[in-house]
Amino acid sequence: MYQDVLLATNGDEGARQATEHAIELADQLGARLHIVSVSEDGPHSTEKQDEMRTDHEDEAAQAVEEAESAASARGLDVSTTVSHGVPQEEIVAVAETNSIDLIVMGTHGRSGLDHLVTGSVAEEVVRNAPVPVLTVRDRS
Repeated sequence: MYQDVLLATNGDEGARQATEHAIELADQLGARLHIVSVSEDGPHSTEKQDEMRTDHEDEAAQAVEEAESAASARGLDVSTTVSHGVPQEEIVAVAETNSIDLIVMGTHGRSGLDHLVTGSVAEEVVRNAPVPVLTVRDRS
């Protein structure tokens, strides 16, 4: 049913938990795992860069490398992409471009004002994706 699974990751704890799920799922299904991380250029990227990250592109590349290493260790067929732009738009674009059957990604579980201001990447992907989206909630 699912031959091409897309893992969207940014390297945070929620994404690491989603990585574990995506690897297990791809392994059980014999699916190819596509891994994408987005170097954020969206409306809040400057705030995040100042507060959380020093280099968006390095963070995205590192997130992809970590997930690729874990997937390769399981013997999965893996492809990787580091995109630039608005995360939810880039994730959907990669899914459309690569004939993806399923998207796997973590959620932050934000609520209240934080959710209202920054929105939810996972929520937007679920709304706009051309395929099913499996979200993995951060349990830490």
